[in-house]
Amino acid sequence: MLVDTHCHLDFHHFDTDRDEVVRRAAGAGVAVIVNPATDLASSRRAIALAERYPGVYAQVGVHPNDSADFDAQTLEELRRLAAHPKVVAIGEIGLDYYWERVPHGQQHAAFEAQLELAAELDLPVVIHCRDAHADLRDVLRKWVPGAQKRRGSDAILGVLHAYSGDLALAEEAFGWNMVLSLGGPVTFRNAKGLHSLVARLPLERLLLETDAPYLAPHPHRGQRNEPAYLVLIAESMAALQRVSPAEVAEQTTALARRVFYKLAGQNIPGAALAPPPIES
Repeated sequence: MLVDTHCHLDFHHFDTDRDEVVRRAAGAGVAVIVNPATDLASSRRAIALAERYPGVYAQVGVHPNDSADFDAQTLEELRRLAAHPKVVAIGEIGLDYYWERVPHGQQHAAFEAQLELAAELDLPVVIHCRDAHADLRDVLRKWVPGAQKRRGSDAILGVLHAYSGDLALAEEAFGWNMVLSLGGPVTFRNAKGLHSLVARLPLERLLLETDAPYLAPHPHRGQRNEPAYLVLIAESMAALQRVSPAEVAEQTTALARRVFYKLAGQNIPGAALAPPPIES
């Protein structure tokens, strides 16, 4: 069984065939989908889908590119939403200097406030970072000691999603008791640098994700991504790690249950994705 730790199932790209997408995922062996949020509206949609589908879980949070209006009221609403029993993380949050949609200072304020909220609520964080790795490192170096004190030294503090940093940052993240998630780009034939990096990373610190509807794996590159394609990502990771796909599935599912600890009490195969019956 596989866990798609990052799929935007609430996005409009799935509005016409969401039940079919969920069925295909279940048929491919994807037992659980974790739906990240990008703003308050997306947080609410993620929770609604978690209530609709047994194998879907939600994150709540504000993406850096949507943080222009982030304020104390936003934070309080996230705190309220995070109380839902199927919310398993605060995310996706972080820094994005590629699009330059939100001033860096405002991104930092939103990111740091949500990091503190996660530590307060004993939830992991799911972090987006694009073209901002140096600043991300600085923020996390300041936050991690306090978070470890509040959550405990054994707690996995979070996930660097769609990892695009270097080996040095990855090793530092492991030292912070954080993990990495990898998706479609590991299947791209021209992603030689990423292939080299993945081969050097410890499998027990890696998660699988699709980031659907984006970053579809080969041979679907350029098309809409969906969680059923997670099998292709697992196969590519297995080849790079020189292990079997079954071992990748076992290790990444076990880690997902540790990171998103609310899954730990779930019998994941028994909670496999299943949409509600189609109404006649």
